[in-house]
Amino acid sequence: MMATLFLIIIYLAFISLGIPDSLLGAAWPMMRPDLGVSFGYAGILSMIVAGGTIVSSLASGSLVQRIGTGRLTLISCCLTAGALLGFGWAPSVAWLAVLAIPLGLGGGAIDAALNHYVADNYKAHHMNWLHCFWGVGATAGPIIMSFYMAEHNSWREGYTAVALIQFSLVAILLITLPLWKRVAAIREKEQIGNPAPPAQAEAESKASSGSLSKNVLRIRGVKPSLAAFLIYCGAESLVGLWGASYLAGARNIAAETAALWISLYYGGITVGRLVTGFITLKVRNTVLIRWGQIVAVAGGVILLLPNPSFMLAGLILIGLGLAPIYPGLLHETPARFGRENAARLMGFQMAVAYTGTTFLPPLFGVLAMRTDISVLPAIFLILMTVMLLSAEKVNRILHNHSASAQK
Repeated sequence: MMATLFLIIIYLAFISLGIPDSLLGAAWPMMRPDLGVSFGYAGILSMIVAGGTIVSSLASGSLVQRIGTGRLTLISCCLTAGALLGFGWAPSVAWLAVLAIPLGLGGGAIDAALNHYVADNYKAHHMNWLHCFWGVGATAGPIIMSFYMAEHNSWREGYTAVALIQFSLVAILLITLPLWKRVAAIREKEQIGNPAPPAQAEAESKASSGSLSKNVLRIRGVKPSLAAFLIYCGAESLVGLWGASYLAGARNIAAETAALWISLYYGGITVGRLVTGFITLKVRNTVLIRWGQIVAVAGGVILLLPNPSFMLAGLILIGLGLAPIYPGLLHETPARFGRENAARLMGFQMAVAYTGTTFLPPLFGVLAMRTDISVLPAIFLILMTVMLLSAEKVNRILHNHSASAQK
């Protein structure tokens, strides 16, 4: 019972991580004229948020050791809730830029800490379901924003409403904070009663000492794998941040309708990860990753078609296709590159993934200002094609290495 309740708390925390991620892109078509700023400012705000995410994710390991995962999650949720409330009251884009810093810091700490905790303590399908609950939050965000934009003609009330939801999650985390200590004590007793085998203990000792981390980037397949992480997060953020602007600017769809459609994109990611959690029990991650990329490419092609119903189907397909890629790549890390290298590589992968989130959407914003927002589907297709080639290169390198080792 305690384990189930504890897992629910972790899932709720990841909902709180997903809610803010999709708000800016959904609200920007209405925010931009209200604030009187140019089109590309959304990219700058996104970059600031992602930069804070990189910093806090890199510091999360030492912070977890000092204050524990539970307290870090609570503090991070407080940061994001306060920042979102500030977004609703910010008088200018300069204030939004300042508030984007704690928003990113809070989100990165939650992401890194809980990803590591679940990878270390739960089975593979829980990783997919964890990111599914991120999708629940990311889907709910544009729906809430769309309601306030349509009914109250206000993006500020949308941010305020989301902030109140976030503060309610803070209250839940505060009430259940003692549960983290109880679970930690139980797991410590289990580890004492079931010590690791000598070979496993030796590998864990090497990994923790950092003696194997110096040449980690020289491991076969690591570099194209890192490229896949960078492009995936860049492509996912690209559609999330600029999708509503594309629908409103290039296809003349009302801003509130565009925000609602973006929620369906995140809904595709959510449903896809929920289903993938069951499929992973029967199908290998590498197969799911490959087919996810193919489905996302198909969605990008459909997004080019002029009929509005086709565009909606394209967004949903892109979300469904992206769903298994990120959790699958994370879970494959120990199997592909060895358990002794997994901890170090996980940090590299998260940092590179956030780098994609930081730079690719703002770069597209600059490109769109110089050309037109209508190039969004074409850029997405280019990114997904490069990612597919990178992921398949990893599979080919590891397959050839395995074949030569068997000889």
